[in-house]
Amino acid sequence: MASSTATLQRITVLTPLADILSRLDALVFPVAVSAIAPEDALGATFAAGFAAPADFPQHDCALSDGWAVAAEQTADASSFAPVVLEPAPSWVNTGDFMPAGTDAVLPPDSATVVNGKAEIHLPATQGDGVLPASGHVSKGAVLRKAGERVRQLDVAVIRSLAVETISVRAPRVKILSVSVPQGKSDSIAPMIAHAVRAVGGRPEIVSAAPLEMMFSKPECDLLIVIGGTGSGKNDTTLKSAARLGKVEFHGFGILPGQMAALGAVDRCPLLMLPGRLDSALAAFLLVGSKIVARLAGSTETDPASPVFLSKKVTSTIGLAEVVFVRRVEKGIEPLGSGMFSLQALSQADGWIFIPPGSEGIAAGTTVEMRSLP
Repeated sequence: MASSTATLQRITVLTPLADILSRLDALVFPVAVSAIAPEDALGATFAAGFAAPADFPQHDCALSDGWAVAAEQTADASSFAPVVLEPAPSWVNTGDFMPAGTDAVLPPDSATVVNGKAEIHLPATQGDGVLPASGHVSKGAVLRKAGERVRQLDVAVIRSLAVETISVRAPRVKILSVSVPQGKSDSIAPMIAHAVRAVGGRPEIVSAAPLEMMFSKPECDLLIVIGGTGSGKNDTTLKSAARLGKVEFHGFGILPGQMAALGAVDRCPLLMLPGRLDSALAAFLLVGSKIVARLAGSTETDPASPVFLSKKVTSTIGLAEVVFVRRVEKGIEPLGSGMFSLQALSQADGWIFIPPGSEGIAAGTTVEMRSLP
């Protein structure tokens, strides 16, 4: 008679992180390009370099409110011997085109206007208060490169140039939690959704959707399932994925996050994350973020800062490790290793990567601290 545990999901081998990332070359490709409004593209990735469509501004403009004058006509002006201009100079507001024949803007209190005449009390220099044509940008200047993400500042600049749509890649990522205890709130999916958005994806948390229905029709560019990857009697994520798609790896050579898995359903990449907070985050940081970035065609790298490690970190040879750290007076210190409590995670200011060939890092070493999503 078969053992009651014979059908449980089991990890037979831990796949090295390098092998997992290498396999992404055959599984994950940039998504199709979309032309959308700049404000809707926030966080997406530029599919092509964004170049200014025209000179901006196309004419000389006032940089401040004041009187538009020809500078040479005011050269001798002073408070003791004002220069009289008739007719009086035109008033311009910030952003107005400069009137023909003018090349400077005088402050409002530098002229007294009476009966169509102006007494100028201050000399102007050519270009004072004026933004020359193409002073902001020249036509064809590349402002953002392909593979860079669209920032809020980019949206403001692009809108200032009166551009209605830009070409971006914005992978659709669906996130489904399958192991949230009844009556409990989902604490992991919102965190993973935020992390997806931070690397250029468009996350959608799917609630109360049958797992097999999602596997049959994912209708997205990446499906992330949280939970059900272990050997518990109720863990069935891997079985369903194998039946309806393909499981490439079950068991990542990372710590935490060993119970993660990678596969595909209906030609859609499938990332299966453990149902423990620290494990899910670590697996996403090391693998999930790379999948989303590849889908988005991103060329950006994880921002990292050199910092001083105030306490040593011990590590397990053969496993790539994510170690969450916090800032202290003399640099950073690790918040644990292997398993991180909720208290430890709440104190984390970032994380460091320990390569699989390392036994650890000695105190006093300068390391690269990466930011959290």
